[in-house]
Amino acid sequence: MSSVFGKPRAGSGLQIAPLEVNLAILGHRGAGKSALTVKFLTKRFISEYDPNLEDTYSSEEIVDHQPVHLRVMDTADPDTPRNCERYLNWAHAFLVVYSLDSRQSFEGSSSYLELLALHTKETQRSYPTLLLGNKLDMAQYRQVTKAEGATLASRFGCLFFEVSACLDFEHVQHVFHEAVREVRRELEKSPLARPLFISEERAPPHQASLATRHGLASCTFNTLSTVSLKEMPTVAQAKLVTVKSSRAQSKRKAPTLTLLKGFKIF
Repeated sequence: MSSVFGKPRAGSGLQIAPLEVNLAILGHRGAGKSALTVKFLTKRFISEYDPNLEDTYSSEEIVDHQPVHLRVMDTADPDTPRNCERYLNWAHAFLVVYSLDSRQSFEGSSSYLELLALHTKETQRSYPTLLLGNKLDMAQYRQVTKAEGATLASRFGCLFFEVSACLDFEHVQHVFHEAVREVRRELEKSPLARPLFISEERAPPHQASLATRHGLASCTFNTLSTVSLKEMPTVAQAKLVTVKSSRAQSKRKAPTLTLLKGFKIF
């Protein structure tokens, strides 16, 4: 038996080629994108990250009894979409995240949904998109109602969920797996094209028009050669670090958790 992140895989018998899915996590700084990524991959909650760090992680998943090779890009845009080609040309699906205790974060998610809608129009392809309200554990400080989130999702035709990266692994896992299911549904309609990276000095024509014709001046298209794709280390390769386990934690001592080396702590 072999395993990746504690997920067993049979070492013999008929092997089914896994579906490869690239999922980009988008959203305003502080929305909890990294916390959601870590929660999904490790079942751990880490509260603080360097918001300027961006990484892509790889995990072997079983979704509806079928193997999936899932790559997750934890993006690090500033407060508006920038250098959008690095994920627009790479991802098969998108998870747009906002913090339900931040009106600014919610408004920022609209910018990403508009960008993805324009990208879909320009490429004439459908990209599954999920809108996710994070930090349900902070509901007492809620600034965005569930109805507002559902309305925004309905406007752009995407699925909508509210979860807590702090408390809720099962629901976080469900969201990521639902993204995989949406990709499968699209694959049943039409072949899934492999996204390509742009290495030229100028953007392709359809992307240049997307930015200029629709007023997305902040979404620049700079040269991009590759994305840092990391096969996550096993627990045996992990190191021990001391991290905060709760946003509400103040006086009590933080426990020591096993954290995979691929993650950055701010």
